[in-house]
Amino acid sequence: VRGTGDGGRLMVADIERAVRRKPVAMSRLRQVIAKRLVESKQTIPHFYVTVAVDMTGLMGLRADLKARGVNYSVNDFILEAVVLSLDEFPVVNSVTNGREVAWRGDVDLGVAVSIDNGLLVPVVRAAQLLTLAELRDQAKALALKARDGKLTPDEMTGSSFTVSNMGMMNVENFSAIINPGEAAILAVSSAREQAVVVDGKVVVRSIMKMTLSADHRIVDGATAATFTNAVRQKLENIELWRALV
Repeated sequence: VRGTGDGGRLMVADIERAVRRKPVAMSRLRQVIAKRLVESKQTIPHFYVTVAVDMTGLMGLRADLKARGVNYSVNDFILEAVVLSLDEFPVVNSVTNGREVAWRGDVDLGVAVSIDNGLLVPVVRAAQLLTLAELRDQAKALALKARDGKLTPDEMTGSSFTVSNMGMMNVENFSAIINPGEAAILAVSSAREQAVVVDGKVVVRSIMKMTLSADHRIVDGATAATFTNAVRQKLENIELWRALV
């Protein structure tokens, strides 16, 4: 290590720079993540559809529920809206190898969870059979197991569709990479107050962007747009959520 101090004296900064330059082996988890993401980008023709969701009504309902001791996260509603929409668009819940399309019987919903050394995607099995409360509880329990490093192999493989939510990280918009074995993934960003025009008047609303990454081999642009807007419409339908909570 070459010193940069007076007379070539070794400084703390010199040591820090030398340590930073030394290659460090990637963790086993990071290597697996890297391999799968490279595989996805090299074999799946991604395309992207972004929609803006007016979350004002749902945010208000969530606050009312919380005041009554009923707690749901924004992500809980998003997951349920996705599950309901996948039932209407089975092709988005399918998978292809480039020659055949496999139609999934269940919505095995992957929920991306950030952990200290990477990313895990625990899977809520047969999510279409669950109530909103059951979906919330299972997703929460799996996220806790992911952060504690206690997921079983079965709990983090075989998802048919994934939701990646970075709304809590002050993100305006992003797109996610499709997990191999799936046809699409939904990236959810932060809800932000914005000035929008409603009925000819400028009002402040809570707007959240969602971007669907889809496999163009089996999902057409119109299908992707219609599916993503179906998720949006459900999130904006407050009467739907009043009936489900």
